[in-house]
Amino acid sequence: MLVDMHLHALPHSTDSFLTLQEIVSLARLRGLDAICLTDHDSMGGREFAEDYSREIGFPIFVGVEYYSLWGDITAWGIDTFPQERIEAQTFIDQVNAAGGFCVSCHPFRNNNRGFEHHLREARGLHGVEVLNGSADMDANRIALRYCRELGLKAIGASDAHVPKQVGKYVTWLPEKVDGLKDFVAQLHQCETRPAIWNGSAYDVVTTF
Repeated sequence: MLVDMHLHALPHSTDSFLTLQEIVSLARLRGLDAICLTDHDSMGGREFAEDYSREIGFPIFVGVEYYSLWGDITAWGIDTFPQERIEAQTFIDQVNAAGGFCVSCHPFRNNNRGFEHHLREARGLHGVEVLNGSADMDANRIALRYCRELGLKAIGASDAHVPKQVGKYVTWLPEKVDGLKDFVAQLHQCETRPAIWNGSAYDVVTTF
């Protein structure tokens, strides 16, 4: 299963130039099996995404990109999130209490929204975006080193806000699933690998 785990759509991510329908169309062109909608501090698109997913028969897993005091965290398997910025550890604890899955986004991207060295302090974090489409490769390689050091899941994600970014980096999972509950369970239980679009197909990688 190939899934882009970090995507932003209008109207709930106001810095995006993509609709959910456009994202799905582009994802299908690249042969993806599913996408994740992770709007900035919003799950307002969840009802529409779930209805649209059923209508078109294409899995859309709705999470959130939450801006904690240490930086951005994507999370799935939660129903609510804080309406104010709080400590990253507090949010991570909330995700774990709900049985969810959470990932440090672009931890070394040069935008002051990544965990950076706080990765070593966080407890209960499940994964790290080792390939983020909006981060340069040097930043991604540092994230990979930390991910390996800490024994966390390696995640690939486009972080797309514009059409050309959709599916740039994705995550490989061993089994195809349709529902969010099964998706979260597989993230917890199975190996994940990042994958890179090479212009015609995906290369599943362990290093880059």
